[in-house]
Amino acid sequence: MKYFLFSEGWAVGRVWTVGGLWSETAWRRAPDIEKMTLCVWDKNEKMWLYRVEDAVLMVDVYPTSKAQQSASTQNIGNVVLTRLINAEQVLEYLSNASVICQTNQDLS
Repeated sequence: MKYFLFSEGWAVGRVWTVGGLWSETAWRRAPDIEKMTLCVWDKNEKMWLYRVEDAVLMVDVYPTSKAQQSASTQNIGNVVLTRLINAEQVLEYLSNASVICQTNQDLS
C-alpha cells in the first residue's frame, strides 16, 4: 500500500499507473483509494490520510468549492502528487505531528 496526505476540501481527480492514466475499462474497476480516519493539523490546515493500492503511481487532486473559498487556494486548479509515501513514512510523519485527529464516522 501507498499513502498520501492532502487538505480537507480537495478531491481526487485523475490517477496514473505504470501504463499511463488509469483506465477503468482496462482494469475493470476504479482504483482503490480510501480516505482513512486519521488527519493531521499542519499550518492551520486539516490534512487527511489516504491509502492507495500499489499500482497507483501518481494522483491528481483539485480543490472543491469549499477549498476554493480559502485565499491560499484561489488560484490553484490542480496538483499532481508524484511522491506517494509508504507505511513507515506515514508513521514517521505522524510521530512528528503536533496535532493528530481521528474520526469514527463514515467518510464516504
